[in-house]
Amino acid sequence: MVIGNIDLGERPVMLAPMEDVTDASFRLICKEAGADMTYTEFVSADALIRNIAATTRKLEINPAERPTAIQIYGRDVESMVEAARIVETAGPDLIDINFGCPVKKVAGKGAGSGMLRNIPLMLEITRAIVKAVKVPVTVKTRLGWDHNSKIIVNLAEQLQDCGIQALTVHGRTRSQMYTGSADWEMIARVKANPRLKIPVIGNGDITDGESALKAFETGVDGIMVGRASIGAPWVFHDIKRALGQHSEPELTTARKFAMLRRQISESVDRIDEYRGILHIRRHLAASPLFKGIPDFRPTRIEMLRASDLASLTQILDKIEYEILPKHA
Repeated sequence: MVIGNIDLGERPVMLAPMEDVTDASFRLICKEAGADMTYTEFVSADALIRNIAATTRKLEINPAERPTAIQIYGRDVESMVEAARIVETAGPDLIDINFGCPVKKVAGKGAGSGMLRNIPLMLEITRAIVKAVKVPVTVKTRLGWDHNSKIIVNLAEQLQDCGIQALTVHGRTRSQMYTGSADWEMIARVKANPRLKIPVIGNGDITDGESALKAFETGVDGIMVGRASIGAPWVFHDIKRALGQHSEPELTTARKFAMLRRQISESVDRIDEYRGILHIRRHLAASPLFKGIPDFRPTRIEMLRASDLASLTQILDKIEYEILPKHA
């Protein structure tokens, strides 16, 4: 699969952009685990223009994680174009436009998937950004606003006509948020459209090697993994094994623990001890490493309440060397 001059090879697997998740450290760990391309947390056009420090930090890219896309969102042409030009100076491999985020604070203001209720504006923004920058521009969106407006097949053509060089489709409507199941039949219809020439990347409910293989059966050019990577960056390793793209053995529990410990350490180094641990709690809470362990609830609560590195390390040591061996 090729986007612009970026050759991602056959059946690439990408890390989806996720707010408060896909920071630079996590992206690099996922890259090392097998992700073919990474995406930053989505960046607010308005905040970027106002030079908000927390937002501009999201533009930092480690050369080792490339190729990397920076994703932006907003609700008007002028600010989105200005933000795209600022982003271009940060040197991403491509700029992705977020027309898919379903959360109320974004979509409710007309940005993200809120644009699915204003297609003329969505297309105007897309055309203007493509014209304003030299790097490839892509779009990530959903099937439509709700069950009665699944417009993605026609919308994909319209976005292609605006000049985008790839399209990622999350197989849910905005109204679904993250409930129900992703509709891969609709994604397959997008890909099967003979008038669509750009690569199509499928997103939604890809959690392991088996679901990745099924996703590629729809004909998509690439797949994108989101929530399944939270607390489990090794999911890319597992998927690559299933696709036959590497022959490395399955990762041991010890190696998976090492990945989580690295995330904690780098989160603390990047921010500070207290906020770095707060940031990593989402990963610890979601990690499949701890699922199914009998009588684990008290230890889980203790782990998620730890507020300093020494305490958290001690709890993880207990889990890795005492609780997990007994569970196994």
